Amino acid sequence: MDQPDARSLNPSTQDYLRQQAIRLREQGKRVSEIATYLGVHRATVSKWWRAYQQVGETALHQQPRGNKLGEGRTLSRTEEVWIQQVMQEHFPDELNIDSALWTRSAVQTLIACECGVKMPIRTVGEYLKRWRYTPQKPLKRAYEQDPEAVKAWLETEYPAIEQRAKTEAAEIAWGDESGLRSDAQVGRGYAPIGHTPEIQPNTQRASVNYLASISNQGKVRFMLYTQKLTAQVFIIFLERLIAKRERKLMWIVDRHPVHRSDAVRQWIQAHQDKIEMHLLPPYAPQLNPAEYLNCDVKQGVHSKPPTRNLAQLKERLRSHLFKLQKLPARIIKYFQHPFIAYAA
Repeated sequence: MDQPDARSLNPSTQDYLRQQAIRLREQGKRVSEIATYLGVHRATVSKWWRAYQQVGETALHQQPRGNKLGEGRTLSRTEEVWIQQVMQEHFPDELNIDSALWTRSAVQTLIACECGVKMPIRTVGEYLKRWRYTPQKPLKRAYEQDPEAVKAWLETEYPAIEQRAKTEAAEIAWGDESGLRSDAQVGRGYAPIGHTPEIQPNTQRASVNYLASISNQGKVRFMLYTQKLTAQVFIIFLERLIAKRERKLMWIVDRHPVHRSDAVRQWIQAHQDKIEMHLLPPYAPQLNPAEYLNCDVKQGVHSKPPTRNLAQLKERLRSHLFKLQKLPARIIKYFQHPFIAYAA
């Protein structure tokens, strides 16, 4: 039987063997005898004895193996901090790196440019993991979006609306319009590899639109329509919103052309004692909680078998919106999303 490698033993067993080897050596036992008795190689016993003579009791305890944390890294700590700072403050294309996102290849190029280090792509991945960076699906933000306008909305404009609503005992709600088509489908289906699942949509495509309003108290109001959104259609929905309303409504919507039309503006002016309409910053749909209602509706309607006609599509849409009206807690959960937590 081959003699066991002492390095494969657990630390406590190694410590015990060292202590026994030193005790027996001090008693005058020969190295070969100790090695046979303990079941280790004689060179190991000699190494333990020399270490004990040089450093004393410390040699009887297993020391951590391998490099210490941070040793052997290609980049210095200062360089690591700098690379992370550059990644957080810039997009790759701003630094003439041919990439839309910070991929491993883009970070590899950045390290080569900033630190003069040609790092293997796998090592780049290890650094990113160490920095707690993970591959993630990117959020889409319109190129035309003005970050300063978004900042002003969050820090100044909306707090002012909120304060006025408290002062005037008014209600705040958010509105949006969307539409569904009978040939749309969401989600994925499982199937054997090489056998893509199929669906059979109706070739007679139907579509229906809706206007909706939601509040952070979970209230939902909606109206279905099949024609193009016009000022007249929009005003009909506004009239329904303020009908039998006891509290003034401060309604927040995006900058759709219909919302800014003269007809709508004149109607709002004529009913300013019951409703005010405020516009979100341009190209900032992530600030509108009603967008999250739209996602909920499309998922709920299109996850079912394909609709066959307009009547069926309208019935499914109406049914799902009625269901959401009865689930205020579900609507309130929309406001837990980081982008619209400001409105919670």
